[in-house]
Amino acid sequence: MTIRDAYGPGRFGLSFELFPPKTAEGMTSLFQHLDQLVAYRPSYITCTFGAGGSTQDRTLEVIAGVRQKYQLPVATHLTCVGLTAPQIRNYLARSWDQGVHNVVALRGDPPRGETSFNPVVGGFRYGNELVEFIRRQFPSLGIAVGGYPEKHLEAPSLQVDLENLKRKVDAGADVVITQLFYDNADFFRFRDRCRELGIDKPIVPGLLPVTNGAQIQRIAALCGAKLPPPFLAALQQRADDPAGQFEVGVEFATRQAEELLAAGVPGIHFYVLNKSEAACRVLAALPPQSIP
Repeated sequence: MTIRDAYGPGRFGLSFELFPPKTAEGMTSLFQHLDQLVAYRPSYITCTFGAGGSTQDRTLEVIAGVRQKYQLPVATHLTCVGLTAPQIRNYLARSWDQGVHNVVALRGDPPRGETSFNPVVGGFRYGNELVEFIRRQFPSLGIAVGGYPEKHLEAPSLQVDLENLKRKVDAGADVVITQLFYDNADFFRFRDRCRELGIDKPIVPGLLPVTNGAQIQRIAALCGAKLPPPFLAALQQRADDPAGQFEVGVEFATRQAEELLAAGVPGIHFYVLNKSEAACRVLAALPPQSIP
């Protein structure tokens, strides 16, 4: 199954995003958490991708392991950072040979210490160039791309950002998965503007349940997401109570998910940070009939 098959009438695309652990102990822990997550019958699981070769082999190790153990469709993330077109082709060929038939195609962030994105010679500058290359070289691959309900940090305006997204979809993307957000109104506006622009692919909200207030403020700052003031205040009131922050975050994410489901989203993509507790708590709290 490819990503495009996860969405449609009578189908709800539930997915989880992992990152490659750095140690053997981290890998063992990851699969222990996955045992809990897969009980909710995800449509597919994705794994992030290290720039410049830092975790690429570990990415394949994770997703090939997930596919083998759970017999689930999987997707590798792939960025333009530090890679030439031949290197990208070789990586995707290796992935395909291991049963990885989906890719989350992203331009990627500038390397640490750099303020602007500069492609390597023989590489790609924009995400739509990467999508076009993948679709041409591997026409059977399922392709997801990223969307930003609150605008990519580098985009001069939301309209320009949406036009960039349209180019990625027109280049061959099957699905749009959004960056994390905490105000559903931002997602609904984003979805409406995508439709007005002619983007007709599934637009899937990406949710990161908060388990630590300080951590989420760092993550949100990196991707340009904002925390609603009442939610932020509730987290700050429990700054010395990790269990209390976890409960506030899970309750907020549950309400978010309920509202999104009521609005007919085609699926939900959970950023789980290699843990299972928060996402499982949210999914367990949702009405059974809310997820087809």
